[in-house]
Amino acid sequence: MEEVAAAAWWWSSWWAVAVAGTAACLLLHVATRVVDALWWRPRRLEAHFARQGVRSPPYRFLVGSVREMVALMAEATAKPMAPAAAHNVLPRVLAFYHYWRKIYGPTFLIWFGPTPRLTVAEPELVREIFLTRAEAFDRYEVHPVVRQLEGNGLVSLHGDKWALHRRVLTPGFYPDNLNRLVPHVSRSVAALAERWRAMACAAVGGEVEVDVAEWFQAVAEEAITRATLGRSYDSGRVVFRMQARLMSFASEAFRKVLVPGYRFLPTKKNRLSWGLDREIRRGLVRLIGRRSGNDDEEDETELKDKDDGFRDLLGLMINAGVNKKTMPVEDMVEECKTFFFAGKQTTTNLLTWVTVLLAMHPDWQDRARHEVLTVCGDAGELPAKEHLPKLKTLGMILNETLRLYPPAVATIRRTKVDVTLSDGLSIPHDTELLVPIMAIHHDARFWGADAAQFNPARFAGGAARAAKHPLAFIPFGLGSRMCIGQNLALLEAKLTMAILLQRFDLKLSPNYVHAPTVLMLLYPQYGAPVIFRPRQSPPSD
Repeated sequence: MEEVAAAAWWWSSWWAVAVAGTAACLLLHVATRVVDALWWRPRRLEAHFARQGVRSPPYRFLVGSVREMVALMAEATAKPMAPAAAHNVLPRVLAFYHYWRKIYGPTFLIWFGPTPRLTVAEPELVREIFLTRAEAFDRYEVHPVVRQLEGNGLVSLHGDKWALHRRVLTPGFYPDNLNRLVPHVSRSVAALAERWRAMACAAVGGEVEVDVAEWFQAVAEEAITRATLGRSYDSGRVVFRMQARLMSFASEAFRKVLVPGYRFLPTKKNRLSWGLDREIRRGLVRLIGRRSGNDDEEDETELKDKDDGFRDLLGLMINAGVNKKTMPVEDMVEECKTFFFAGKQTTTNLLTWVTVLLAMHPDWQDRARHEVLTVCGDAGELPAKEHLPKLKTLGMILNETLRLYPPAVATIRRTKVDVTLSDGLSIPHDTELLVPIMAIHHDARFWGADAAQFNPARFAGGAARAAKHPLAFIPFGLGSRMCIGQNLALLEAKLTMAILLQRFDLKLSPNYVHAPTVLMLLYPQYGAPVIFRPRQSPPSD
């Protein structure tokens, strides 16, 4: 018995030692991986790029360069811009890039936590990343809270699923299809303009001050709802309101280093975000269900609207799902979220900045108005689809607005494999590349000494010939992942501005403060109050 007990004790002791040893090895392995990810790998990459002449601000354990980035951005946005430097917005909007470029040159390394980001601002290298070597690069994974807001649609998809969705949705953005939206958008903008006219007529002085950054949201929401659902604004109103609340949480998360697992903690903000996301999904599922079931809740106006042959995005997705079993409801929900968010924000920002610029530059406002009145007629007539291609001056103004104030000031790609670019720069896999779109748009090497000035005439020969390099103008991205909705955004913007120029003189409010700020997209930090004075329409015959 004693021998058996001794053997049992020996085996139990051996087992305990083995378990403890295994646990210690696992802990040591995990600790080694963590230390390597948070310290040794960044230091190896720092040395790798330094040998190639690419420098960087010093890497700091865990936080990387974020502390310095936040400090530079906070300092830049602490006060508004001086009127004399109105359009030299790069030092304010991308303060960290502007500051470090002066020290390290146009290509340098920054650290977003332990993740390396290489800045690339040379058009020829941008061509490789987006066009000639695009297969070696991929869109990086955005912050999960941001993805919750913008949806897991075309913006975020990869590979075959992205290709399928792009193929299904592309017909909805053909010019001949979008032109069918013109009467609907025109009526919506004209109704908004009539409200402003009534407000101005009732006000002392015969003019009204409007914060266009807020008012233009209704125009964008109406158009994107019709493009997505084929219905009027009321069908998407609730979803837009919930997305606006969710955006406040996503905007805050956008500025922070991603802490793995934090989004799963039941914090107050996380619980609110989860609830809003669930409600958005329920709302979209109901809309999809109504449409798929062809229920009787559609009003007479919506039924009439279907007769114009317009192919909305939801209809394209439902038909793909019915005929090919390739588009489940969950995918439709994600695409609707993407278009509701991206379509609204991009168009709202473009309309806001072009209105501000025309109010700042009355000479160009007068030129654009003369063109609109010549082509489209006076305020008694709504612009038609055949008028829009003839509005060349207005098109130049929109392009110059997109150059100076692009909605997305930068974009990021990630290397899928080790890559050596044409200039000899060797980039390891899983390195992020930051392409500062605004910096390229403001670079005097490509745009001349007046790069920071508003001069739409530079686009008189077309966008491809406006700069010294054809890829120095990329407001909607480049290559196969170029923004699919750019034609819709430009159509909305040109149509909206034509109607407003027919009806109003624009000037900046004394309350306007020029302070462009980036929070996912570029927006005016203190709003965009503009004064609208109704124009005297010529008497009708």
